[in-house]
Amino acid sequence: MPKVWRVYSGSDGKSHIAEVPMAMKPFADVEGAHGEGTPMESATGIAFRIAPPGYVLSWHCAPRRQYSISLSGAAEIEVGDGTVARVGPGDVVLAEDLTGQGHITRVVGNQPRMYALVPLTDG
Repeated sequence: MPKVWRVYSGSDGKSHIAEVPMAMKPFADVEGAHGEGTPMESATGIAFRIAPPGYVLSWHCAPRRQYSISLSGAAEIEVGDGTVARVGPGDVVLAEDLTGQGHITRVVGNQPRMYALVPLTDG
């Protein structure tokens, strides 16, 4: 089952990461789709990106609250306390570390990482 990770700013000025449950509830839509799903969230758009093997984005904060949804390849997210989480296809990162030290993103393995970015609207 894919994982959901939350990267957030702590009061210590460092980013932290925690695995969080996906808030799934039964649903049935008017067109007949049904099963389990999360509540709808407001977003400003979607962008697809590919990062090559060996890509490293050194310490940085998220530019806004956003989801990063891994489609293929693998990456590691390192936060200020030294914790490293590996994300792969289907995994979701909710990036909310807008202040402080930030985090490092590394593409690992010999395959590029394809991912979707979904900026969220606040309010």
